[in-house]
Amino acid sequence: MHDIEPYFNWRHLYTAEEDEHSPFFRKEYSEIYFSNAVYDHLIHPQWDEFGSETLYLKLLFVNYEQGYAIIEFIGEWNDCISFDVQLLKREIIDLLLEEGIDKFILLGENVLNFHYNGDDYYEEWFQDIEDGWIAAINFQPHVLQELRESNLDYYFNFGGELDEMPWRTFSPSVFFHKVEAILNRRLATRNPS
Repeated sequence: MHDIEPYFNWRHLYTAEEDEHSPFFRKEYSEIYFSNAVYDHLIHPQWDEFGSETLYLKLLFVNYEQGYAIIEFIGEWNDCISFDVQLLKREIIDLLLEEGIDKFILLGENVLNFHYNGDDYYEEWFQDIEDGWIAAINFQPHVLQELRESNLDYYFNFGGELDEMPWRTFSPSVFFHKVEAILNRRLATRNPS
């Protein structure tokens, strides 16, 4: 796991450590010292911690004008032991909500497992975004199954094109608009005029 880096091809467009509104503003990174781990597996030092011992993230891109954030994850999303969604909501999401972000793209290719322990914080997050949305992109099939079995598909949008999206081939803006178009089509299908 130590050689899995957060996606870096958008760094010329955005870096969280240079964004004064970011929870990671002025953070300094090491390329040499590996201090964070998921259990006994060291992870690359470019991943950001937010309080969880098993889940890390990278704020890849934020557009305050259009109100969206793209967040990549690595590790185990464990609400049973680490209360990861609570930590994520309080330490990252709430700060982004205060800055007007109401659309969240969560990249989950490197989320190894998911453990559910209630939907209070998912519900709170969902209520806080009003007209926004949360899209889960490219999560592993077994993780998606756990999300479905936990009824979190009420809060997160996933499935279909969102499960196999070649997001690295897009700019952040094109990626956002593709996700938004998919979600708008879904909404139009559910609520025909």
